Amino acid sequence: MTMRTTIKTAVTLLVALVSWHSAAAQHTLGFIAGYGMSSGRIDPAVEKRAVWGTYGGGLSWRYYGRQRIIGGFGIDLEFLQQGFSYAQNTAQVDDPADYLYYTRRINSIVLPIVWQPHFYMLRNHVRVYLEAAATFSCNLSSTYENEAAREAGDPAWRGDYPFKLARDNRWGYGLAGGGGIAFLVGRFELNFRVRYCFGFSDIVRNRNRYAGNALDGPENPFYSTPSRSPIDNLSIGAGLNFRFNKQGFEAWKPRPKRSKNREVFKYDFTH
Repeated sequence: MTMRTTIKTAVTLLVALVSWHSAAAQHTLGFIAGYGMSSGRIDPAVEKRAVWGTYGGGLSWRYYGRQRIIGGFGIDLEFLQQGFSYAQNTAQVDDPADYLYYTRRINSIVLPIVWQPHFYMLRNHVRVYLEAAATFSCNLSSTYENEAAREAGDPAWRGDYPFKLARDNRWGYGLAGGGGIAFLVGRFELNFRVRYCFGFSDIVRNRNRYAGNALDGPENPFYSTPSRSPIDNLSIGAGLNFRFNKQGFEAWKPRPKRSKNREVFKYDFTH
């Protein structure tokens, strides 16, 4: 290795170390918990309703820059309850009040990768932000409630839903968006957030790929798999984050404008 290469490598390492230290001063780590609703987009279309009372919570890591537009980047690791509910007896009754629903609640681990543009207010004591995220999830377990089976006196009208590889998807992905407001007190950030998760993956495998995969039994009354069954989720959350920056929160500041009038230096030939 030549001297020139050695110097170049040392300078590169130094720049990386300084950049890391600067970035580390803007890191935050905290937790968030939320409550909301979930709904499935089932195709062919069925009469459905929202599943309220879903909950979630987990850890949240962010890096905030001082740039006005770039804002923050981060990763969340959350437990999220999702679900869907649809009517089974729409052909037998006319009054929606008499519909009997099949409901599923799915317990998932979700990993959102978040971009968070923001701006500060009130001398850096309030931060308002938007969110855009790509989400990846793993479905851990599920429960079901079958109102039609309950009316028929079936003791197995509710219980744990048995995942089957040929029928159910364990993995999911989607997009999320939302926004929130944070109140900054010293090195702490009290955060209130609204987030909508839009699912792209199906909770039940596509019937075009798994033809003839009948779904019978009280735990799932589908007699053929739907062509699409993604799940959406809306949550309202609150959390607390701790910032590792001892100097407090720093906001974007514009660079001073350079004067267009250039000074002209003259040499005094009298000396």
